[in-house]
Amino acid sequence: MSKKPLRAICGSPDQPLKIGDIEIPCYVIEENAKPIRVLSGRGVQGALALGQSHGTKLQRFLAKKEIKPYINNELAMALDKPLRFIRPGRGGKPALAYEATLLVDICDAVLEARENEKLSPKDLIIAKQCEILARSFAKVGIIALVDEATGFQALRSRRALEEILEQFIAVDLRKWAKTFPNEFYQEMFRLRGWQYIPFSVKRPGVVGRYTNDLVYERLAPGVLEELRRKTPKTPSGHRKHRFFQWLTEDVGHPRLREHLTAVIALMKASTKWDQFYRMLQRALPKHLEQIPLDFPEPED
Repeated sequence: MSKKPLRAICGSPDQPLKIGDIEIPCYVIEENAKPIRVLSGRGVQGALALGQSHGTKLQRFLAKKEIKPYINNELAMALDKPLRFIRPGRGGKPALAYEATLLVDICDAVLEARENEKLSPKDLIIAKQCEILARSFAKVGIIALVDEATGFQALRSRRALEEILEQFIAVDLRKWAKTFPNEFYQEMFRLRGWQYIPFSVKRPGVVGRYTNDLVYERLAPGVLEELRRKTPKTPSGHRKHRFFQWLTEDVGHPRLREHLTAVIALMKASTKWDQFYRMLQRALPKHLEQIPLDFPEPED
């Protein structure tokens, strides 16, 4: 096993890889700045009908004398050293995972053993599961290849983004109404060490950048970019309307209010800005990976 747990940059137990009725938790972890697509060890065992309990059921099954001859050295080495990683948003004990492509190799090995009539009746049940998985991989693979060859892959992503923006961004501008509670700015000023003057609209220029980073970039993918497009800056460098005036009544505004409530709660639970920002990144991460702003220190 790897000595130090790797960091998962994408993935969630609530968003597993779905293959028919089979669900396998999947993640993208990073090693030396290289992304590695992995499946959870327990998820792989479950997908092969070996159960999801802790232990080495997968290794013991593949080490059987009927199957071992069909396991090549590369696969054997990878199975012997599963990757240890920390799931996003979770600390504590690392989880185990295998590179996603290993599941294909495992299925091939088991099916080859079945073809040579080497499996017991009990193991034939697992081979049937491997057959289901292998057929699904082939179907998904041909769809992905066609999407890539035709350019539909990019179009599919654009369509998904358009559907999100249609939910969040209104066609017509709403009348202005106070949306950001005073607490949001009061807590921001406290954490940054600034003097807060109630009812004053004069704020440090960086507050706008903070608001984009803490709020709009975390609402949904592409929302901030679309709001900027709909509210361009005037020649003087200002925007005629507030971003929240473009949010829809049924989705955009409720989501904004919910998000602000969560952000303010994290602010109140923090004594320093860095502490708050770390908790925010963990609890309400940005939808698209971006480099956090290098916020300037408070002005005297």
